[in-house]
This record gives sequence, structure tokens and C-alpha cells, in this order.
Amino acid sequence: MKSLAELDVQRSVIERIGRLHPGSKARWGRMSAHQMVCHLTDSYRVPMSEKDASSATGLLQRNLIKWVALNVPLHWPKGVPTRPEVEQGAGGTPPVEFERDRSALVEIIRRFAELRPNFEWRAHPTFGMMRAREWQRWGYLHADHHLRQFGV
Repeated sequence: MKSLAELDVQRSVIERIGRLHPGSKARWGRMSAHQMVCHLTDSYRVPMSEKDASSATGLLQRNLIKWVALNVPLHWPKGVPTRPEVEQGAGGTPPVEFERDRSALVEIIRRFAELRPNFEWRAHPTFGMMRAREWQRWGYLHADHHLRQFGV
């Protein structure tokens, strides 16, 4: 299973981010490519305790849905609501300058991927507490979901 802990997977995700441009069209959803870049950056900041996000977890989300999302080889569904703190147009960081924001995303992915198992990860807003390997898997899957959204 692909994970940001694998250097080749991390490089592939970063290369795909490099193919984005401000005019990249979404295949689904309301975000622009630039907004998606900021959304992903915010999303990586949450488990690193650099941004707060409210909890929306329950027993089902922390167990069954988390297991399915991280382990079943299916693409994540489109249109799943996100937490307002990382949602564009709500509490997410607004886009400023595309190249700067894209560079910030690449940098945070690199930092996120380097975090070791003993790092004190914050709980996922929906999935609850996760181990380092689960976070690295989630990191890949979340980026892949949104990069597919924009055809890269």
C-alpha cells in the first residue's frame, strides 16, 4: 500500500503537484486548483499541531470507516464533507500566490513524510488517533484523491 513514508511515492506526489497550474480544471467539486493546494497544506498542518480542526469522530468513524479508508484499494468517494477549519471558503487558508502556495504544499509534504513513529501526532478529526504508518498512508491517499480531482 502506497504511503508518503516511501521516497518514490513522495517524489511521485510532488511531481504530480508540479503539473498543477492555476487553470487546472476540477473533474468534480467546487474548489479551484489553487484552493485545493491550500486545502491540502492545511490538512497536513492539522496532525502536525500547526492548525486546529474540530472533531467529528465517533466509534464508527474511528474504527470501520478509518479501516476501510486506509486499507481497501478503492478510490475515496467524491464530495465527502471536510472540517470547516480546512474547508476553502470557510476556515481554510485562502489562496494568495499560486507558486508560493504550491511550494508551501511541497515543503509540508516533505516535513510530514519525515516524521518518525515517536512524533506526537494529533488525532485525526474524523478517524481519531492514528499511528505514524496510518498517517503516512492517509497523507498519500488524501493527496492522491485531490490530485486525481484535477487530472494529475
